Amino acid sequence: MTPPTQGLVSLAILGITDHLNMADADEVQTIHRIVEATKQAFALRDRYITDPLHMREEMQELLNSNLLVATAQQIDPLHAAPWGTGRGPGDTVWLGVMDSSGMAVSFIQSIYHEFGSGVVLPDTGIVWQNRGAAFSLDPDHLLTLLPGKQPFHTLNPAAARLNDGRLMVYGSMGGDGQPQTQAAIFTRHVIQGMPLQQAVSAPRWLLGRTWGESSDSLKLEGRFADATLERLRALGHEVERLPDFSEAVGHAGAIVRHTNGMLEGAFDPRSNGSAAGF
Repeated sequence: MTPPTQGLVSLAILGITDHLNMADADEVQTIHRIVEATKQAFALRDRYITDPLHMREEMQELLNSNLLVATAQQIDPLHAAPWGTGRGPGDTVWLGVMDSSGMAVSFIQSIYHEFGSGVVLPDTGIVWQNRGAAFSLDPDHLLTLLPGKQPFHTLNPAAARLNDGRLMVYGSMGGDGQPQTQAAIFTRHVIQGMPLQQAVSAPRWLLGRTWGESSDSLKLEGRFADATLERLRALGHEVERLPDFSEAVGHAGAIVRHTNGMLEGAFDPRSNGSAAGF
């Protein structure tokens, strides 16, 4: 998705890791490289992404392959880079749908905070969203509040047309976690050949904070082996352990349309979602 979303982050993570030999990466290397690419992509986002009418750079130039190569070269395979703070999570749901003709939709609905703005549209029961919370009252800030200006937001449904002819829609709720979850699923399934449902169900991580938490650590689900956490700590990551199936890492889902027309769906055991055919 284009600005003012964080679509740049998802594309930049995949663009950076495309130069890091993810096909041969083991579990720890996969996490480390995606996390380090995430830090670089968030830096691009926080420097440039706002209402497209107010952007100082052409977004496509930020995805220039030469820039991504240079960014990938800044990633240290043996040490984690310093990490500041993220923007935090949102109250969101992702869904995807495909029909027999190949029409596909990747969709996100969100009101940002649990009750959005707290303002109900009269006679409808619909609660207005609260994305204006992303504005800053600092007149010199990239996201400064101005009349008619669109607020930055994290909504970022994903779709991919793969070189082998498959079509994939995928995504997750989770604010800053959305591009991280997308990168995990795409890398595992498309690059590393993991079955789709396994790619969604496998233990995940989150760089940044969750609701009610002030910590911006690297959080990993408890199903990761102790040795994985220790190796990541040795690389310099501030690691915390989450429950085995933690909603903090998102409610993900995906559908793939194979070249023979077969539709394959996957849902997240961390949520009450499902994959269904009709």
